[in-house]
Amino acid sequence: MLSVHSVAGQVLVLQLALVVLLVVAAGVALALQAQQASLEEAKQRSSVAATAFAHAPGTAAAMRSADPTARLQPRAEDARKEAGLDYLVAFSPSGIRWTHPNPHLIGKQVPGGYGPALAGRTVTSTSHSAFGRAVDTTVPVKATDGRVVGLVAAGIKVQRTNEWALQRLPLLIGSAAGALVIGVGGVALVSRRLRRQTHGLDPAEMTRMYDHHDAVLHAVREGVLIIGSDGRLLLANDEARRLLDLPADAEHHRITELGLEPGTADLLASGRAATDEVHPAGDRLLAVNIRPTAPYGGPAGTAVTLRDTTELQALTGKAEVAQRRLKLLYDAGMRIGSTLDVVRTAEELAAVAVPRFADVVSVELLEPVLRGDEPTGQHAPMRRLAVRGVPEDSAAYRVGEHVRFVPGSPITAGIADARPVLVPDLRAERAWRDQDPVDTQRILDNGIRSLIAVPLRARGVVLGLANFWRAGSAEAFGPEDLSFAEELAARAAISIDNARRYTREHATTITLQRSLLPRALPQQSALEVAHRYLPAQAGVGGDWFDLIPLPGARVALVVGDVVGHGLHAAATMGRLRTAVLNFSALDLPPDELLGHLDELVSHIDTDEARTDGMGPDGEPTVPPTDPPHPSDAAPDGTSATGTDGTRDPDAPPLEDGSLVGDGTAGITGATCLYAIYDPVAGRVTLARAGHPGPALVRPDGTVSFPDVPVAPPLGLGGGMPVETVDLTLPEGSRLVLYTDGLIEDRERDIDTGLELLRSTLAGAPDASPEQTCTAVLDAMLPAHPSDDIALLVARTKLLSADRIAEWEVPSDPAAVGPVRAACMRTLESWGLDEIGFTTELILSELITNAIRYGAQPIRVRLLYDRALICEVSDGTSASPHLRRATTTDEGGRGLFLVAQFAQRWGTRYTPSGKVIWTEQALDGMRPSNGPEDGGIDTLLDQWDESAL
Repeated sequence: MLSVHSVAGQVLVLQLALVVLLVVAAGVALALQAQQASLEEAKQRSSVAATAFAHAPGTAAAMRSADPTARLQPRAEDARKEAGLDYLVAFSPSGIRWTHPNPHLIGKQVPGGYGPALAGRTVTSTSHSAFGRAVDTTVPVKATDGRVVGLVAAGIKVQRTNEWALQRLPLLIGSAAGALVIGVGGVALVSRRLRRQTHGLDPAEMTRMYDHHDAVLHAVREGVLIIGSDGRLLLANDEARRLLDLPADAEHHRITELGLEPGTADLLASGRAATDEVHPAGDRLLAVNIRPTAPYGGPAGTAVTLRDTTELQALTGKAEVAQRRLKLLYDAGMRIGSTLDVVRTAEELAAVAVPRFADVVSVELLEPVLRGDEPTGQHAPMRRLAVRGVPEDSAAYRVGEHVRFVPGSPITAGIADARPVLVPDLRAERAWRDQDPVDTQRILDNGIRSLIAVPLRARGVVLGLANFWRAGSAEAFGPEDLSFAEELAARAAISIDNARRYTREHATTITLQRSLLPRALPQQSALEVAHRYLPAQAGVGGDWFDLIPLPGARVALVVGDVVGHGLHAAATMGRLRTAVLNFSALDLPPDELLGHLDELVSHIDTDEARTDGMGPDGEPTVPPTDPPHPSDAAPDGTSATGTDGTRDPDAPPLEDGSLVGDGTAGITGATCLYAIYDPVAGRVTLARAGHPGPALVRPDGTVSFPDVPVAPPLGLGGGMPVETVDLTLPEGSRLVLYTDGLIEDRERDIDTGLELLRSTLAGAPDASPEQTCTAVLDAMLPAHPSDDIALLVARTKLLSADRIAEWEVPSDPAAVGPVRAACMRTLESWGLDEIGFTTELILSELITNAIRYGAQPIRVRLLYDRALICEVSDGTSASPHLRRATTTDEGGRGLFLVAQFAQRWGTRYTPSGKVIWTEQALDGMRPSNGPEDGGIDTLLDQWDESAL
């Protein structure tokens, strides 16, 4: 499409306008010429007709006759019509018409002047007549004597001459149109050719291209060549002439004929594409770029640009080295310290540096760092943890071996001063070779030639040493390499120090948690128990379990969970476990125990929330609006981060939240399940606060999840009552208690976990608790546990009926003797004669007190378990108190005597009253705080015989 803004378009418009103007002018001229020709024709016709009629025979005679009109009118009309005139009039010299096409005008006066005709001349003019404007010729008619006897006027209207011209107009228009078509066609052909030659450019663009052409030729500081498809040079700017030293007449010569370097000439003549190929040109190095011109609208050929890169080669090499080192530092930041493991971090340092910076790298750390301890700063042996770049058997010191440096060697001095050491040529360093001639010679034999030893320093303390070696033909280390090695070692030292602190804190946390969890479950006969505890990958947490023997051969099972990980979670778990042990010592039922525990957690949360905003002096502290990140500031307020984004090796280490946790956070979110199993009745009582319910496997292998009412998590109960459920279990039933980490994970919801637990337990109906624990963990343990897992499996037992004895006691002091005797007989049947005497004393005191101070029903029960358990129950809730009687008191020594002879004693409350119980060792040994044999008589002297 031709644009009117282009040169070709503007030329076309101008040519078209000119052609049209010429054609119109020619047409108008032809039209005017035709009109003039018609007018001349009219004049000639009127003149011929008038002259012919005037000189016709008889015309003069008729004019002189008595009635000229009668004689001339018919002849005049015939002549007018034959000549095609509009009128032919004969009139007298006085101007009276003798003839006229309109008979009504005959005899009328002729208007206008005709004096010249009376004078004897023929007059032709354009004048007004009765017929309008007409071409008129007036001819005098003379007699033989020369006298004018009359006049003849012949005329043709001008309108008729215009009609004659219009009759010629189609021919004129056709001729003009033909001329216009021919002219437009010629203009179009010329414009098309001009458009191809100018590529449709407008004048401004052509001017700009011309200016740019001159700029490329003369001002651009980059060589430009245009080479034709035949290898001839078409264009070269001034810079190209200078760079290639071209002659003045280089254009239109072949490239190979211009005396260029063979490689450069072959490349330019080849016509292939090239990008920044460096070729010599005299004493210069040119970066050559070649692109074909044909795809961009030009003729086949190539466009070449040349840049002088001689001065940039050295800078380019340095920039590439700097870029590689920046990339290496970036990779080091991403790869070093991926784990909180000291050995792994040392291996990552060696792996990053080889082979991109050094050929061989070895890393040694001080022994205290490996244990997680703080280095003392004293000279201590180092252990090599990583070697990279050579086979391990060829290293001077193998991984795991101790490394000692000879005093006075460069490395020893560098460690002492905490500064890096550069040894460009190890062969010339005698002090280094003297520290260990054999091993250093082996290093040289392996081709190692240069060394940089950088102390791994963090927070101003040297943790170890990183050695960077170069071998073979590699360039020796220089000062720039020393700075880079320091930066690399500084990054690694921070990660190693963090790993060291993690090792220490992890060991501390593990020790704390192990000290808080039960080391071994107490001995008891009611349950066969197995347990497992697995910490999460994030570190130790707050899950715990416990088994607590209770009076009456009963056992309490506890499983709890504190949300979170780290020291705070572990310490919180210890507080809750201690609280549960204390509440269990009161022999509280599960619902009351969880209620007290909920109240305790609420108080703890309230106290911690109250003290969170208090400073050391007890005043409230206002937190800063924008608290700094621990990694952003050192203790003295200086920045811990360098200008390049790396941390200062002397800055304090980052806190590891996975170990320490939030020390100010409350413990809201703790859960607990508490169960009491009674082997005498085979009944278990359960209550839970926000904790998953237990699984129950009956002896026939059926698995169920008892519906234990759930209370809110500890600390969120708000005083709401806790509900319990009682289950009677057949002997051999397995009770499975666990924390939510077993059944719930990032990739598994709780319903899926419960169903998997059900199928696992159902698949091993006869498994022991130990086997059950193993099977459950094998089937359900996630590959990467995100939460702690506590598992407690208990298989129930029943106390044999022949080891249980009960008696009803009437409210009569006389009934004490018979009941006491029955008890003695029972002990004899059980083979417990050795403890019969002390048991008799204990039962006498307890039964007497129940009869004296209690209410019905009064019962006595003996349980033969791992100890002899004596229980006396009554219908009151008043609890006896142990006190020391004075010498004047008549009573008050009974419970003191019971406490002296029993291993344990206490009171528990029931819905119908209370139970006072005692436990005695079966071997007859008295408690450590009981009386010696010599003191029994003294105690018996204080015995109130009347009470018996």
